[in-house]
Amino acid sequence: MFTLRTVAAHGSITAAASALGYTTSAVSQQIAKLEKEAGQPLLERHARGIVLTEAGRSVLRHTERILVELEAAEAELAEIKGLRAGVLAIGTFPTAGSSLLPLVVKEFKTRHPGVDLKVVSGRFAQLVDALRRRETELSLLWDYEWNRVDDPTLTYHHLMNDPTVLLVSERHRLADRDSIRITELRDESWVVRADDHPVAQTLEKLCNQGGFMPRTSVFAHDYGEVQAMVAVELGVAIAPRLAVLNLRPDVRSIPLATRPPQRRILVAHLTERRLSPAAQEGIVVCTAAARLLQEGFEAG
Repeated sequence: MFTLRTVAAHGSITAAASALGYTTSAVSQQIAKLEKEAGQPLLERHARGIVLTEAGRSVLRHTERILVELEAAEAELAEIKGLRAGVLAIGTFPTAGSSLLPLVVKEFKTRHPGVDLKVVSGRFAQLVDALRRRETELSLLWDYEWNRVDDPTLTYHHLMNDPTVLLVSERHRLADRDSIRITELRDESWVVRADDHPVAQTLEKLCNQGGFMPRTSVFAHDYGEVQAMVAVELGVAIAPRLAVLNLRPDVRSIPLATRPPQRRILVAHLTERRLSPAAQEGIVVCTAAARLLQEGFEAG
């Protein structure tokens, strides 16, 4: 079709061939092929040159529209490749969504303001399902050493370790300590996450190391509720550190003296999926943001 456009613009096959850098025979063959596909003549040959038939003019009008769309597509692809346009959908879970992800979003938008970011928050199974449905391209996930994620359809990048900390009321007998051994908490009541939350399993394993079973006083449904119950001295609690970066003023976060359980924070994507430039950059930004948080943990 581009050949037909050139012939029409130059008024002869010879001139079109010269402009295209083809032989006259090659141009004639391409026109003949187009006419065969169209089922009717596209050109009329006169003594003073060549003009388009009505069918030829119709084909040329459509050709012009197609070429405009192709040029627009090429420009848009260049924008996406250069991270000046496009969309990146990221999955996250609540504690990462309130700590790590804001750092990622802020840095990504600073670097690439033309790329739209979409965030999907959910539980582990929902996040993996969103990746498989291609509703998200990247997702923040987590695991513990006794329950490592091992899904061959996903590729994981380890971002950071998130240690478990102890939460006590500011009036608690141990509130001024720099660290606490789990064995010192044998007689405490515990505020525990409800609905088979992973941190409940973490608490059970931790207390088993200390030779006792935790006595539950409250089942809480989020970490805001956990902090509130701890603040009014209904019990002590444990939490991943990322979950309590915004600590209430009447609650203390204290490191555990024994090696605390740590969860890994990961960013994952479908192994079979070829990542967009935006997703590749997203992994880089996630890694940098996680490094900053990890360094803050170690310095604190």
